[in-house]
Amino acid sequence: MFDRRSFLKGAATCTLAAGGINLIDGMDPLGVLDGAWAGEDKRPVVAVARKGAPDAMAVAAVKALGGMSKFVGRGEVVVVKPNIGWDRTPEQAANTNPEVVKAVVRMCLEAGAKRVRVMDGPCNDPRRCYTRSGIKDAVESLNDPAVSVEHMDERKFVSMPIKKGKALSNWSFYKDVLDADKVINVPIAKHHNAARLTMSLKNIMGVLGGNRGNIHHDLDENIAALNSVLKFDLNILDAVRILTANGPQGGRLQDVKKMDTVIAGTDPVAVDAYGATLFGITAKDVPHVIYANQFGLGEMDLKKIKLLTVDLG
Repeated sequence: MFDRRSFLKGAATCTLAAGGINLIDGMDPLGVLDGAWAGEDKRPVVAVARKGAPDAMAVAAVKALGGMSKFVGRGEVVVVKPNIGWDRTPEQAANTNPEVVKAVVRMCLEAGAKRVRVMDGPCNDPRRCYTRSGIKDAVESLNDPAVSVEHMDERKFVSMPIKKGKALSNWSFYKDVLDADKVINVPIAKHHNAARLTMSLKNIMGVLGGNRGNIHHDLDENIAALNSVLKFDLNILDAVRILTANGPQGGRLQDVKKMDTVIAGTDPVAVDAYGATLFGITAKDVPHVIYANQFGLGEMDLKKIKLLTVDLG
């Protein structure tokens, strides 16, 4: 008798193997082998691409999740939100790798996005950050009129209630981000002197207005609460180089470690939980990840996450 499920399982196994995707601990990254297509498996998926060029790893990680067309529809307006917070070069690992950002923008275009807007709210001078990070030049090299690298306008922040907030009852968010059809979060993994690490969850700071210094009181809980207001449609964590100390601004090359890794997933807690392991710690060592898990924003237990790797080297 023809068994469609067995057929799909066998076909999926062959396809994953041919694509260089390795299952971890017998787990099924795409939810095909263990019955997720039938609604039996709801575990978040985290894709990890390693040992390749930055753009190739970004593409491979997203492809393992089903491709950008799974997240971006034709005719949609997409905001790509990297970390462009600091007047630093790519080698200093304070900002998202420019080739990763460029690859994400290109994938959005290929998925049929009508417009792709790249933006962040830097801590240092915005024009210097956009230029020295390499992100402005990398994205503009696509030479596509549908793409723009934009500075945020202080007049466009709107107050939003924070239902899960204890220290914060409301805060201002950038309206263009809230109004976008899709928002793709493209942070860098690095040390942070107040939050231990900054990755997917902490990257929300760049879409906030007001005096962000005030958020640093009860910082970890506030990070989680703010993420309850805006949920990114996809998180693509740049760990091409990670900043291991003196973050978030960094500046010393001896604090930078080359990891040649890009991590992707829709669950920012799960992505950050894996990202923490690159620093030799776990999610339990990063308080804002714990809070986000407690708020129901994602899964921090790697044993409950479907993890897959794509090795390009």
